Amino acid sequence: MKNTLLFFIAISFMSCGTSKIVRNSKKVIKGDWLLHSIAYSEKGTYNVNLLNDASKECFEGSTWQFVPNNNTGIYNINKSSCSSGARNFVFTIQEIDTQTGLYDFLLKPTNEKYKSETNQGFRLNLTALSDVAMEWEQTVRVDGKPFTITMNFNKQ
Repeated sequence: MKNTLLFFIAISFMSCGTSKIVRNSKKVIKGDWLLHSIAYSEKGTYNVNLLNDASKECFEGSTWQFVPNNNTGIYNINKSSCSSGARNFVFTIQEIDTQTGLYDFLLKPTNEKYKSETNQGFRLNLTALSDVAMEWEQTVRVDGKPFTITMNFNKQ
């Protein structure tokens, strides 16, 4: 009886923990990244305000730092023609489908300026992650059709 009880307690702790795949992803994402390019699924010129913060042109070349042990980070917009500076955020990686490798990625700004303006998080798909590259996708609707924004990062 005692062994059965210990077995069920151990199983309940393991089921509540983060999966090994998500833990490994957090190890890989740790560190400094450069957002080198942003692409759209449709051809054309679009006025997109990413993360309710800045344009595509401002985000390209931005630097990002992820600290997975407390799920925080900072991104810096570096272009002088943009509202430059550091923006703090918290993030969460949740496993969706181990077959496709897609993860649900939630990013929420925590700077007072942006928090008071948006007070929201942004749900993205972490579609690719390696020791040197990372890709996020966000799908929104434009004129009733899906429109995908792809953000490509390189590890610094």
